[in-house]
Amino acid sequence: MRTPPVETDTRDDLDTPATALQAKARQAYAQQSRRAKEDQWIVEYLPLVRHVVQKVTAHLRRPRDDDDLISAGTVGLVKAARAYDVSKHATFKTYAYIRVRGAVIDELRNRSLASTATHRLVRQIRLAYETHLAAAAQPPTDEQLAARVGISLPKYYGALEDARRQHFLSIHGLSDEEPALGNLLPADTTPSPEGEAQRHEMVDRLTLALQELPKRDRRILILYYEQDLTMKEVAQVLDITESRVSQVHASALFKLSMKLRSAP
Repeated sequence: MRTPPVETDTRDDLDTPATALQAKARQAYAQQSRRAKEDQWIVEYLPLVRHVVQKVTAHLRRPRDDDDLISAGTVGLVKAARAYDVSKHATFKTYAYIRVRGAVIDELRNRSLASTATHRLVRQIRLAYETHLAAAAQPPTDEQLAARVGISLPKYYGALEDARRQHFLSIHGLSDEEPALGNLLPADTTPSPEGEAQRHEMVDRLTLALQELPKRDRRILILYYEQDLTMKEVAQVLDITESRVSQVHASALFKLSMKLRSAP
């Protein structure tokens, strides 16, 4: 006698392809939505690229090719949009700013930095500052420093601007989650309680040193770092030339660094 075939429930077999198809459809839709969001970020934050380039190149006294820097920054923006994870990163604007600035800085690092002659001259200026401070018990003016080193005032400012450019490139890997002027502090590589205490102490010293600067110097640093204005915008606010803002900015950073070096 022939055994009747055993009936099997084929609903799972039928449901499996349908479920897989739905999953793929949902995945494709999510990817499409994500790509649309990425494209929206890129278009919305394109002006950020030019802003970053303007901020970075404000430290350069020599002719530069902004097109190359803007291209590098745009690539950084695209990479930021593709890699951004809302669960891991800060706001997209902050994350994009870090990535764009990093790309621009990387592009600049391929170009020549301050010369040996500039290093030598800056060391002479530092020594002159310390010598004057020891003799007069008060910080020297720019004119006094230039005279003590035996150089013209324009050459003095030029040396500090070149030195600032190199220092600027070396510190720009720091996090933007810190206050802007915190970029003048060393990176926190020791997140221990002792290291944290030392960093807080350094922040207090920076704040005090900033308050001791001449009013003009302090105002330019605050406008540039805390208000995030470009040198051109600072010049418009203070009704002076952009080149003068650059000179005072470089001098103010030098004085600030000397105050931090001499602080107990």
